[in-house]
Amino acid sequence: MLIKDIPKIMAICLGITIVIEVIFAYLFKVRDKKDLLNIVLANIITNPVIVTVTILINYKFGSTYYYISLVILEILVVIVEGLLYKKYLCFNKINPFLLSMLLNILSYVSGEIFWRCLWKRYYFSFWYYLFQL
Repeated sequence: MLIKDIPKIMAICLGITIVIEVIFAYLFKVRDKKDLLNIVLANIITNPVIVTVTILINYKFGSTYYYISLVILEILVVIVEGLLYKKYLCFNKINPFLLSMLLNILSYVSGEIFWRCLWKRYYFSFWYYLFQL
């Protein structure tokens, strides 16, 4: 993978994340279009940061630091998105931090499954497939 590939990887990850999180938000009964738009906007803010940082950490320091940074960054993303949801979402059937955590877990797991099934390979991580693009 080259540094010049990062924007393409970011776009793919962001697109998949938005689709998955909007679908699951809808399944959680988030119906207001403004709420769904705010979920999209929250991901536009957080997803490129987490993708770029974890790619660079994996590239420079290896997979051990990648997984550590992924956990730390995902926790920060849940907090940031939870705060955004608390402030901007009208949906109040689920705690905004719980909603953020559920959507992030589901999008990560769905992304893992998507990439593994797409290429019919079972390697260690979703990122392995991103580096093959």
